[in-house]
Amino acid sequence: MAKPPARTSSSQDIQAFLGTAKAVAVFAERHPRLVFAIDATASRKPTWAFARDRQAAMFHSAGQVASLSIQLCYYRGFHEFRASPWLSDSKALAGQMMRVRCEGGHTQIQRLLRHALAVHRETPLRGLVFIGDALEESPDEVCHLAGECGLRKLPLFLFQEGADSAVQRTFQSMARLSGGAWARFDQHSADTLSDLLDAVARYATGGRAALENHPGQGAKLLLQQLKP
Repeated sequence: MAKPPARTSSSQDIQAFLGTAKAVAVFAERHPRLVFAIDATASRKPTWAFARDRQAAMFHSAGQVASLSIQLCYYRGFHEFRASPWLSDSKALAGQMMRVRCEGGHTQIQRLLRHALAVHRETPLRGLVFIGDALEESPDEVCHLAGECGLRKLPLFLFQEGADSAVQRTFQSMARLSGGAWARFDQHSADTLSDLLDAVARYATGGRAALENHPGQGAKLLLQQLKP
């Protein structure tokens, strides 16, 4: 039996679709979203408590800045990748962060970037924050995905724990290709990480203007790298 002809979209259908698209755009503008991702593999265990406290403080800072929705993502163990619901309550976010524990495993940065791109296609993100110390994947592959993020206006804010030069080169390239920023921190620079995370929260809610009006060193560092 021949299939009936496909129904032609009416003007009402088109208007309804356009109205939905506009509503999504308005929601994204009024409720900025940020993916906050962490490497929770075993290499970070020695300094985990320090970084965890700074990261939890960022959620509190985000709660003070504006209505910012955050999704916490992390990878660890054998192909384990987790993404939380969207949360805007700083206490709930900090609570989720405090429950994460390190487990041995390889990095999954490609998987993280693909996840962020998929989310970004549905409702635009203001950026992706990543905190990690290692890269066990192809630099070419992660840089290619970072370039895709750049084309889709999804900046990556990469905060490197430690001083591995190969990781630094790749993270810096990823930041440049995506239109984001890179910075390094260690357990002796707690204030630096807190300031950087505060600056990202401000950028996600208020753009460059929010950074230009903020006197912190983290804001200055991001402004030096972010594309105008």
